[in-house]
Amino acid sequence: MLDYKLLEALAAVVDAGGFDKAGDMLGISQPAISQRIRTLEVRLGQPVLVRSQTPRATPAGQRLLNHVHQVRLLERDLTGSIPSLAEPATRFRVALNADSLATWWASAVGNFCASEGILLDMVVEDQDVGLRRMREGDVAACLCSSPQPVAGARCIPLGTMTYLPLATPDYSRHHFSEGLTWASLQSAPAIVFGPNDQLQHRFLARVGYQGKFPHHLCPSSEGFVKLALAGMGYGMIPEIQAREHIEANRLVSIAPGSGLDVPLYWHFWRHGGELMSRLTRKLQDSTELV
Repeated sequence: MLDYKLLEALAAVVDAGGFDKAGDMLGISQPAISQRIRTLEVRLGQPVLVRSQTPRATPAGQRLLNHVHQVRLLERDLTGSIPSLAEPATRFRVALNADSLATWWASAVGNFCASEGILLDMVVEDQDVGLRRMREGDVAACLCSSPQPVAGARCIPLGTMTYLPLATPDYSRHHFSEGLTWASLQSAPAIVFGPNDQLQHRFLARVGYQGKFPHHLCPSSEGFVKLALAGMGYGMIPEIQAREHIEANRLVSIAPGSGLDVPLYWHFWRHGGELMSRLTRKLQDSTELV
Protein backbone atom coordinates (compact mmCIF):
# COMPACT_ATOMS: atom_id res chain seq x y z
CA MET A 1 0.00 0.00 0.00
CA LEU A 2 1.43 3.36 -1.00
CA ASP A 3 1.94 5.96 1.71
CA TYR A 4 0.42 9.09 0.23
CA LYS A 5 2.20 11.40 2.66
CA LEU A 6 5.44 10.25 1.07
CA LEU A 7 4.06 10.72 -2.43
CA GLU A 8 2.74 14.14 -1.45
CA ALA A 9 6.27 15.11 -0.39
CA LEU A 10 7.69 13.92 -3.71
CA ALA A 11 5.10 15.91 -5.67
CA ALA A 12 5.76 19.01 -3.54
CA VAL A 13 9.53 18.90 -4.13
CA VAL A 14 9.10 18.62 -7.90
CA ASP A 15 6.28 21.19 -8.12
CA ALA A 16 8.06 23.71 -5.85
CA GLY A 17 11.52 23.10 -7.32
CA GLY A 18 13.27 22.45 -4.01
CA PHE A 19 13.06 20.95 -0.52
CA ASP A 20 12.73 24.24 1.36
CA LYS A 21 9.86 25.48 -0.80
CA ALA A 22 8.22 22.06 -0.62
CA GLY A 23 8.31 22.29 3.17
CA ASP A 24 6.67 25.72 3.02
CA MET A 25 4.03 24.33 0.65
CA LEU A 26 3.12 21.49 2.99
CA GLY A 27 3.65 23.39 6.24
CA ILE A 28 6.44 21.14 7.51
CA SER A 29 10.19 21.54 7.89
CA GLN A 30 12.77 20.92 5.20
CA PRO A 31 14.31 18.03 7.22
CA ALA A 32 10.87 16.43 7.45
CA ILE A 33 10.50 16.63 3.66
CA SER A 34 13.94 15.09 3.21
CA GLN A 35 13.08 12.29 5.61
CA ARG A 36 9.87 11.47 3.73
CA ILE A 37 11.77 11.29 0.45
CA ARG A 38 14.44 9.04 1.99
CA THR A 39 11.75 6.78 3.45
CA LEU A 40 10.06 6.51 0.07
CA GLU A 41 13.34 5.62 -1.62
CA VAL A 42 14.19 3.00 1.01
CA ARG A 43 10.80 1.36 0.55
CA LEU A 44 11.17 1.36 -3.23
CA GLY A 45 14.82 0.36 -3.21
CA GLN A 46 15.71 3.07 -5.74
CA PRO A 47 15.95 6.88 -5.95
CA VAL A 48 12.91 8.95 -6.87
CA LEU A 49 14.73 12.27 -7.23
CA VAL A 50 17.83 13.51 -9.00
CA ARG A 51 19.43 15.85 -6.43
CA SER A 52 20.38 18.73 -8.70
CA GLN A 53 20.02 22.47 -8.10
CA THR A 54 16.41 22.03 -9.14
CA PRO A 55 15.42 18.49 -8.11
CA ARG A 56 13.74 16.42 -10.79
CA ALA A 57 12.07 13.05 -10.74
CA THR A 58 13.83 9.88 -11.79
CA PRO A 59 11.90 7.56 -14.15
CA ALA A 60 10.54 5.71 -11.10
CA GLY A 61 9.72 9.00 -9.41
CA GLN A 62 7.89 10.24 -12.48
CA ARG A 63 5.72 7.13 -12.57
CA LEU A 64 4.79 7.79 -8.95
CA LEU A 65 4.01 11.43 -9.78
CA ASN A 66 1.76 10.33 -12.60
CA HIS A 67 -0.10 8.10 -10.14
CA VAL A 68 -0.45 11.04 -7.72
CA HIS A 69 -1.89 13.19 -10.50
CA GLN A 70 -4.40 10.48 -11.44
CA VAL A 71 -5.49 10.18 -7.81
CA ARG A 72 -5.98 13.94 -7.65
CA LEU A 73 -8.17 13.79 -10.74
CA LEU A 74 -10.34 11.15 -9.08
CA GLU A 75 -10.52 13.18 -5.89
CA ARG A 76 -11.94 16.08 -7.89
CA ASP A 77 -15.03 13.95 -8.52
CA LEU A 78 -15.74 13.94 -4.78
CA THR A 79 -15.49 17.67 -4.21
CA GLY A 80 -19.16 18.23 -4.96
CA SER A 81 -20.24 16.09 -2.01
CA ILE A 82 -17.14 16.60 0.17
CA PRO A 83 -16.04 20.24 -0.33
CA SER A 84 -13.12 19.87 2.10
CA LEU A 85 -11.31 17.78 -0.51
CA ALA A 86 -11.19 20.68 -2.95
CA GLU A 87 -7.75 22.09 -3.79
CA PRO A 88 -6.88 25.42 -5.45
CA ALA A 89 -5.86 23.63 -8.65
CA THR A 90 -5.41 20.14 -10.06
CA ARG A 91 -2.26 19.34 -12.01
CA PHE A 92 -1.74 16.56 -14.47
CA ARG A 93 0.87 15.70 -17.06
CA VAL A 94 0.12 15.39 -20.76
CA ALA A 95 2.31 14.68 -23.80
CA LEU A 96 1.53 16.47 -27.06
CA ASN A 97 3.27 17.37 -30.28
CA ALA A 98 4.78 20.83 -30.75
CA ASP A 99 2.63 21.60 -33.79
CA SER A 100 -0.60 21.14 -31.83
CA LEU A 101 0.80 23.28 -29.04
CA ALA A 102 1.69 26.02 -31.56
CA THR A 103 -1.69 25.97 -33.29
CA TRP A 104 -5.02 24.71 -31.92
CA TRP A 105 -4.30 23.34 -28.42
CA ALA A 106 -4.46 26.55 -26.37
CA SER A 107 -7.75 27.73 -27.85
CA ALA A 108 -9.25 24.27 -27.34
CA VAL A 109 -8.39 23.89 -23.65
CA GLY A 110 -7.68 27.41 -22.37
CA ASN A 111 -11.10 28.37 -21.03
CA PHE A 112 -11.71 24.86 -19.73
CA CYS A 113 -8.48 24.79 -17.71
CA ALA A 114 -9.22 28.23 -16.28
CA SER A 115 -12.79 27.37 -15.25
CA GLU A 116 -11.90 23.93 -13.86
CA GLY A 117 -8.72 25.01 -12.06
CA ILE A 118 -6.42 22.70 -14.01
CA LEU A 119 -2.66 23.14 -14.22
CA LEU A 120 -1.07 21.27 -17.12
CA ASP A 121 2.45 19.89 -17.14
CA MET A 122 2.95 19.67 -20.92
CA VAL A 123 5.64 17.40 -22.32
CA VAL A 124 6.42 18.11 -25.98
CA GLU A 125 7.01 15.00 -28.08
CA ASP A 126 6.73 14.08 -31.75
CA GLN A 127 3.27 12.67 -32.37
CA ASP A 128 4.78 9.35 -33.48
CA VAL A 129 6.47 8.71 -30.11
CA GLY A 130 4.25 10.43 -27.53
CA LEU A 131 2.41 7.20 -26.74
CA ARG A 132 5.60 5.82 -25.24
CA ARG A 133 5.10 8.24 -22.36
CA MET A 134 1.77 6.56 -21.65
CA ARG A 135 3.28 3.09 -21.71
CA GLU A 136 6.00 4.19 -19.28
CA GLY A 137 3.43 5.70 -16.93
CA ASP A 138 4.97 9.13 -17.37
CA VAL A 139 1.83 11.02 -18.40
CA ALA A 140 -1.90 10.86 -17.70
CA ALA A 141 -2.83 11.52 -21.34
CA CYS A 142 -1.23 12.15 -24.70
CA LEU A 143 -1.85 13.31 -28.24
CA CYS A 144 -0.32 11.09 -30.89
CA SER A 145 -0.90 9.60 -34.32
CA SER A 146 -1.41 6.02 -33.15
CA PRO A 147 -4.98 4.67 -32.89
CA GLN A 148 -3.90 1.76 -30.67
CA PRO A 149 -4.45 2.44 -26.95
CA VAL A 150 -2.19 1.02 -24.27
CA ALA A 151 -3.61 -1.36 -21.68
CA GLY A 152 -5.88 0.44 -19.25
CA ALA A 153 -6.35 3.47 -21.49
CA ARG A 154 -8.89 4.72 -24.01
CA CYS A 155 -8.29 6.34 -27.38
CA ILE A 156 -10.55 8.66 -29.38
CA PRO A 157 -9.92 10.42 -32.72
CA LEU A 158 -9.77 14.21 -32.63
CA GLY A 159 -9.23 15.03 -36.28
CA THR A 160 -6.48 15.42 -38.84
CA MET A 161 -3.61 17.84 -39.27
CA THR A 162 -2.60 18.41 -42.88
CA TYR A 163 1.11 19.01 -43.51
CA LEU A 164 2.38 20.68 -46.68
CA PRO A 165 5.95 20.72 -48.11
CA LEU A 166 6.53 24.47 -48.00
CA ALA A 167 9.33 26.85 -48.92
CA THR A 168 9.68 30.42 -50.12
CA PRO A 169 9.01 31.07 -53.82
CA ASP A 170 12.68 32.02 -54.34
CA TYR A 171 13.87 28.84 -52.68
CA SER A 172 11.50 26.75 -54.77
CA ARG A 173 12.63 28.37 -58.01
CA HIS A 174 16.31 28.02 -57.10
CA HIS A 175 16.25 24.36 -56.04
CA PHE A 176 13.28 22.93 -57.93
CA SER A 177 13.17 24.82 -61.23
CA GLU A 178 13.05 21.45 -63.03
CA GLY A 179 10.70 19.83 -60.51
CA LEU A 180 11.35 17.28 -57.77
CA THR A 181 14.19 15.44 -59.44
CA TRP A 182 16.46 12.96 -57.68
CA ALA A 183 19.33 15.44 -57.92
CA SER A 184 17.34 18.35 -56.50
CA LEU A 185 15.99 16.35 -53.55
CA GLN A 186 19.48 15.05 -52.86
CA SER A 187 20.94 18.56 -52.63
CA ALA A 188 18.14 20.89 -51.45
CA PRO A 189 18.31 21.54 -47.67
CA ALA A 190 15.23 20.43 -45.78
CA ILE A 191 14.05 21.33 -42.28
CA VAL A 192 13.34 18.48 -39.86
CA PHE A 193 11.88 18.91 -36.38
CA GLY A 194 14.07 16.29 -34.70
CA PRO A 195 15.55 12.79 -34.95
CA ASN A 196 12.16 11.17 -34.31
CA ASP A 197 10.36 13.25 -36.95
CA GLN A 198 9.36 11.00 -39.85
CA LEU A 199 7.16 13.42 -41.81
CA GLN A 200 9.96 14.45 -44.15
CA HIS A 201 10.83 10.82 -44.87
CA ARG A 202 7.18 10.00 -45.55
CA PHE A 203 6.87 12.90 -47.96
CA LEU A 204 10.04 11.94 -49.83
CA ALA A 205 8.89 8.32 -50.07
CA ARG A 206 5.57 9.53 -51.52
CA VAL A 207 7.35 11.42 -54.31
CA GLY A 208 9.61 8.45 -55.00
CA TYR A 209 12.83 9.51 -53.26
CA GLN A 210 14.51 7.32 -50.63
CA GLY A 211 18.08 8.58 -50.50
CA LYS A 212 19.87 10.83 -48.02
CA PHE A 213 19.18 14.55 -47.97
CA PRO A 214 20.76 17.57 -46.23
CA HIS A 215 18.66 19.00 -43.44
CA HIS A 216 18.54 21.44 -40.57
CA LEU A 217 17.28 20.17 -37.21
CA CYS A 218 14.91 22.63 -35.53
CA PRO A 219 13.04 21.39 -32.42
CA SER A 220 10.69 24.39 -32.36
CA SER A 221 7.43 24.65 -34.26
CA GLU A 222 7.58 28.44 -34.46
CA GLY A 223 11.29 28.37 -35.32
CA PHE A 224 10.59 25.80 -38.02
CA VAL A 225 8.32 28.24 -39.85
CA LYS A 226 10.80 31.09 -39.42
CA LEU A 227 13.60 29.02 -40.96
CA ALA A 228 11.37 28.28 -43.96
CA LEU A 229 10.45 31.96 -44.31
CA ALA A 230 14.15 32.85 -44.20
CA GLY A 231 14.76 30.60 -47.20
CA MET A 232 16.91 28.14 -45.31
CA GLY A 233 15.03 25.06 -46.46
CA TYR A 234 11.71 23.41 -47.18
CA GLY A 235 9.77 21.46 -44.61
CA MET A 236 6.49 19.82 -43.66
CA ILE A 237 4.43 22.54 -41.98
CA PRO A 238 0.83 22.30 -40.73
CA GLU A 239 -1.52 24.01 -43.15
CA ILE A 240 -3.36 25.75 -40.29
CA GLN A 241 -0.06 27.20 -39.08
CA ALA A 242 1.10 28.36 -42.51
CA ARG A 243 -2.25 29.50 -43.92
CA GLU A 244 -1.51 33.22 -43.57
CA HIS A 245 1.90 32.83 -45.24
CA ILE A 246 0.44 30.75 -48.07
CA GLU A 247 -2.27 33.31 -48.77
CA ALA A 248 0.37 36.07 -48.85
CA ASN A 249 2.57 33.97 -51.18
CA ARG A 250 5.41 34.00 -48.65
CA LEU A 251 5.37 30.18 -48.67
CA VAL A 252 4.47 27.85 -51.55
CA SER A 253 4.23 24.09 -51.89
CA ILE A 254 7.14 22.49 -53.71
CA ALA A 255 4.82 19.60 -54.60
CA PRO A 256 1.18 20.71 -54.96
CA GLY A 257 -1.18 17.91 -54.04
CA SER A 258 1.43 15.98 -52.07
CA GLY A 259 0.46 16.97 -48.55
CA LEU A 260 0.31 14.49 -45.70
CA ASP A 261 -2.76 14.03 -43.49
CA VAL A 262 -1.74 13.05 -39.97
CA PRO A 263 -4.56 11.82 -37.70
CA LEU A 264 -4.48 12.83 -34.06
CA TYR A 265 -5.75 10.63 -31.24
CA TRP A 266 -6.33 11.52 -27.62
CA HIS A 267 -5.19 8.76 -25.24
CA PHE A 268 -6.18 8.85 -21.56
CA TRP A 269 -6.42 6.45 -18.64
CA ARG A 270 -9.84 4.84 -18.22
CA HIS A 271 -9.92 5.68 -14.54
CA GLY A 272 -9.10 9.36 -14.93
CA GLY A 273 -12.38 10.46 -13.39
CA GLU A 274 -15.05 12.91 -14.46
CA LEU A 275 -12.60 15.77 -14.87
CA MET A 276 -10.68 13.84 -17.52
CA SER A 277 -13.97 12.90 -19.17
CA ARG A 278 -15.02 16.55 -19.36
CA LEU A 279 -11.66 17.55 -20.81
CA THR A 280 -11.99 14.77 -23.38
CA ARG A 281 -15.45 16.00 -24.41
CA LYS A 282 -14.06 19.53 -24.68
CA LEU A 283 -11.34 18.32 -27.05
CA GLN A 284 -13.88 16.39 -29.10
CA ASP A 285 -15.95 19.57 -29.49
CA SER A 286 -12.97 21.59 -30.74
CA THR A 287 -13.42 22.80 -34.32
CA GLU A 288 -9.78 23.71 -34.93
CA LEU A 289 -8.92 20.40 -36.63
CA VAL A 290 -10.38 19.12 -39.89
